[in-house]
Amino acid sequence: MITEADLKRIMREGAGQAEGIDLDGDIADVLFSDLGYDSLAVLETVSRIEREYGIRIPEDALSAVRTPGEFLDLVNRATAEAA
Repeated sequence: MITEADLKRIMREGAGQAEGIDLDGDIADVLFSDLGYDSLAVLETVSRIEREYGIRIPEDALSAVRTPGEFLDLVNRATAEAA
């Protein structure tokens, strides 16, 4: 299971942090686009999580994910299924 702190770290490592955006606050319900993350940045985050945690995140489910909170739910479901 990954935490919001894990996700923030991976997001910063993979795609950086947009100027003027504070990832240290509660971002669970903030749209990725409002955080400065486009679809390529989200895909980079997915790739890093898949490598680091040894899981596979279904691409079809990823298309419905719009916020870090939704993303964490998806990742943690995939982690549980892989266990």
